[in-house]
Amino acid sequence: MKAIFEGNKEWIKNTLDKDPNFFNNLSEGQSPEYLWIGCSDSRVPANEIVNLPPGSIFVQRNIANQVGNTDMNLLSVVYYAVKYLKVKHILVVGHYGCGGVLAAMSNNSFGFLDNWLVAIKNVYSKYQDTLDMIDDLEKRGDMLVELNVIEQVRNLAKISFIQKEWKNGEYPQIHGLVYSLKDGVLKDLDSSINTIANMRPVYQINEDILKK
Repeated sequence: MKAIFEGNKEWIKNTLDKDPNFFNNLSEGQSPEYLWIGCSDSRVPANEIVNLPPGSIFVQRNIANQVGNTDMNLLSVVYYAVKYLKVKHILVVGHYGCGGVLAAMSNNSFGFLDNWLVAIKNVYSKYQDTLDMIDDLEKRGDMLVELNVIEQVRNLAKISFIQKEWKNGEYPQIHGLVYSLKDGVLKDLDSSINTIANMRPVYQINEDILKK
């Protein structure tokens, strides 16, 4: 814990050196344009990888960036972000090499976590014919990461209060992205939705993954 408090002091000092009014401005409130639904993985810090300051992104994280219609924590975050913060973009962000996705691909038991992994296993079952075409397990995992993100984008689009917002305009727009731990690149999966009418019914196989 000593490192935590020492790090906090150092961060405050460095921040104030750059901007003496930083904390005064930050304490006045937040008006982020983005809601980030990402994985809990410690290697994927939302603000840092897109180079935005605190206050720019409202964040919800869980194992393998799941969007469940019974997850009251997530639904409450999304509702607050959409209804009160008026975010314009919801980003569902997965990452290659995701431990939750890889665990769901295996036949191993992970105790209590098995309950959480069911949703990802269901995504695998839905696209099993496509995934089973890929012999390389790393490439198959990359494909499942992408498919999982796209399915969570679609799950968000089915939420009633989001659909209600769409009746009044094009926001919030929902986007599916994947982050690479190997090179830091954030990839657009071309799965954006801003109305229930433009939900893509079929996932197109990512040839880049197959060529790796």
